[in-house]
Amino acid sequence: MQIEFRCVCRLNGGRVPPNVRVPMAEIHHEIVHFSGHVQGVGFRYTVLQVAKGFEVAGHVSNQADGRVTLEAEGAPAEVAAFVDAVREKMHGYIRKVERSGGARVAQCRGFAIK
Repeated sequence: MQIEFRCVCRLNGGRVPPNVRVPMAEIHHEIVHFSGHVQGVGFRYTVLQVAKGFEVAGHVSNQADGRVTLEAEGAPAEVAAFVDAVREKMHGYIRKVERSGGARVAQCRGFAIK
């Protein structure tokens, strides 16, 4: 399929014809909710610092219900290692961790506190 796609692009001046669907690459995505004493203790800043050591994109934010939500994208092993590093670094503040994830088209660039 890729060979056919490249040929179509070359024949069409490098443009994808309107009737050809190009699949977007999917990436692993996780949403992690941390409960406990996780607000007002530098949790989001620490997550931001930990993220610098991993090839992940996403953001971390406080929730009105007292939880902190982490959204991360990247290779499955990289995201898992990142979340594990956050858990290890902040273990004294975390009471409960809820994780959900799957594959989706990448939506994040860089890592930020929201």
